[in-house]
Amino acid sequence: MNQIPIQFAPLQGYTEAPFRNFHEKYFGGVDRYFAPFLRVQHKEIRRKDQRDVLPDKNTVNKLIPQIMASEISEADFLVRFLVENGYRHIDINMGCPFPMLVRRHLGSGILPYPDEVARLLEITRHYPDIHFSVKIRLGSEQADECLRLVDLLNEFPLEQVAVHARLGVQQYKGDCDRMAFGAFAARCSHPLVYNGDIQSIEQIKQITTEFPQLSAIMIGRGLLAQPWLASEYMDGVLWDAGRKQQALRRFHADLQDYYVQTIEGGELQLLHKLQSFWEYFLVDADRKLRKKIKKATKMSAYSDAVYQLIRALE
Repeated sequence: MNQIPIQFAPLQGYTEAPFRNFHEKYFGGVDRYFAPFLRVQHKEIRRKDQRDVLPDKNTVNKLIPQIMASEISEADFLVRFLVENGYRHIDINMGCPFPMLVRRHLGSGILPYPDEVARLLEITRHYPDIHFSVKIRLGSEQADECLRLVDLLNEFPLEQVAVHARLGVQQYKGDCDRMAFGAFAARCSHPLVYNGDIQSIEQIKQITTEFPQLSAIMIGRGLLAQPWLASEYMDGVLWDAGRKQQALRRFHADLQDYYVQTIEGGELQLLHKLQSFWEYFLVDADRKLRKKIKKATKMSAYSDAVYQLIRALE
């Protein structure tokens, strides 16, 4: 079986520029990295979000910035910022499940409203030289919402459609609905990408066998849990314990050094930032050591627990 490209899904607060840069440096295997979404707040883009996509902050081979908007005026504001910074491929987020955003018809909250989706996607015709893609869910509350949108999506010039095979109300819980994804896939005329709960090479192979028309696989949490997964799949070679340990030590050291230099506020703020990654990072590793990492109150205790966990990897 021929391997198809692996794309790294964005996770707000986790897959920021340093994470992406160091992941490609030490693990690789990813064809495209997607940055967490930009959106308009109080008539501007948060400075932190702007910095995350600035070209001089990113070293990955291919970075796709993502925007979230419910109105074309907001989308235009975001696109103009990205175009001014040299981007020619932009992803439109219509899949984020966070309730605060959904209530405002942002992310997956726009999916039940085809007229609003159509108005938003007109942005793709305003910038004919830009490659647009979209990331959606099966729906906000009902899986047939994507079927009511598929013909509409087919009308717009999209480079790809990535579908997280869950509903917005599920957030990241419950099973993915591959039957509903298949119904959408049968009618989608754009290059199609599958996303949702991919944790192993076997799952990648199973999904690509079930849906041979896929142009790529998109993985988010699975690549935080096993950052070597894409490389193993693309190269067809499993990493042994020594290779995992070496890459993880270097990756974590660079990530920690970056935040030591950029986070203001002292040890506690640095510790909270680093501990946040362990919400998804290496979730199958030793539970006691993961708990020790999350409960550390000093950087010395945190570093010791991380060292022990990496050394214990098999």
